[in-house]
Amino acid sequence: MAINKDYDVVVIGGGCAGIASAVAAAKNGAKTLLVEGGPFLGGDLISGLPIDGCMNARGEWIVDGGVVRELFDACDRRGGYIGPITDYRALWIVCIDPIAMQFAIVDTVAKYPIDVLLYSFADDVKMENGMIKSVSVVNKLGRTDYTAKIFIDCTGDGDIAIKAGAPFEQGGETPEDLQPVSIVYRMENVDTEKLLTFVKEHPENVSLGESPWIVEGSTQQELADLLYLQGQPKVFFTGDRPLLAKAIADGIVSNTSMLAITPNSTARRAVSINSTRISVDAIKTNKLSQAIVPLFSQVDQGVRFLKERVPGFEHANFAGVSPRIGIRETRRIMGEYVLTTEDVLEAKKRSDGIAKGGHEYDIHGKNKEHIRLQLKDGGSYDIPLGVLIPRNTQNLLMAGRNLSAVRGAHSTARVMGTCMAMGHAAGSAASMCTKEGILPREVDIDALRTLLLNQGAVLNGTH
Repeated sequence: MAINKDYDVVVIGGGCAGIASAVAAAKNGAKTLLVEGGPFLGGDLISGLPIDGCMNARGEWIVDGGVVRELFDACDRRGGYIGPITDYRALWIVCIDPIAMQFAIVDTVAKYPIDVLLYSFADDVKMENGMIKSVSVVNKLGRTDYTAKIFIDCTGDGDIAIKAGAPFEQGGETPEDLQPVSIVYRMENVDTEKLLTFVKEHPENVSLGESPWIVEGSTQQELADLLYLQGQPKVFFTGDRPLLAKAIADGIVSNTSMLAITPNSTARRAVSINSTRISVDAIKTNKLSQAIVPLFSQVDQGVRFLKERVPGFEHANFAGVSPRIGIRETRRIMGEYVLTTEDVLEAKKRSDGIAKGGHEYDIHGKNKEHIRLQLKDGGSYDIPLGVLIPRNTQNLLMAGRNLSAVRGAHSTARVMGTCMAMGHAAGSAASMCTKEGILPREVDIDALRTLLLNQGAVLNGTH
């Protein structure tokens, strides 16, 4: 594939937000380049994690249609779509097979005129009168400048926005006060019946019934019975409940707030495990690199705990780890609008919304620290385009984890479903800019909303 040097839209970062941005831009007629530093597209989409944020606590779809639905349909065609499930706790999630998703991403991107550069790092920008004229990309071909009318920063860390002069915030009380990084691992040949029977007989070990919109007056035992009847291995052990607390006390498992089990393949009887955590500033590459040793040690601990102490895992096989460390929090780029804690907790709706979020307020801390709050009425909040327009820039949009938000709001909007909804909006807005010869701040919001709605985005009609 020949890569040009001049594009309508250049998207930097090939995770879930970058894929959604690139597909949306190309689908709407923009000549698009997608630049990714790693060997694969997908980011956390191929980690084994379920997709949070596509549904609110009531089980209403709030991110559907557009790029999200294309990816889910492509997974389904490969037998890798489990779909929406709940553990009767606080969330509905969408479960997929990460192996099928790797192919689904390639299938979807290949449908559109998108040039892709892997193993390529965008390390500088050239500015002129507040406009990004080009992005400098480094790979084994050397250094190449790529020009575009509109650039979209989907790096997660806001690398391009910062180089273009946008302000940012980081952390909580101090810049080093960041949510821990994690690496997801997988187990296969899990006896789901035995696992869920154990939960049914010992519901005191798992978290259940946090959201009134899921509980609906049910007891813990009744919720455990419902989990058993659902028949999917979605189990959330917490560090303050007997089974996991004893394992921590015995030194089998490192101090953690949770060990979350989610299904990823019915055919392989496979699950993904989210339990590892290391507090590190992921912007500091040397520190992030050093985290791999303790993270892998925690994976070993988790596998041992599951096989020795959790019924259903006695004959399970370790099946691998995510191809990347998962990063919850680094920089938050300040945009034309800053999403607030009140916006998310009050499930605020707005006439200029271009995406929805519905994940819980969710700040992971050190060891067992974990702050989780539910959104009003089990609903969702609307995200305006201003959240995706970095200050002090002219022709730059952003989508994904580096969105403009205070820390609490960021903790709900950083999840994959919401990031893909933002990417769909950013890519569509970028295509409008290239067609109409305008800048992101000049986009007609009503026209953008109409475009998104016509492509299946959910912008209205939910709690």
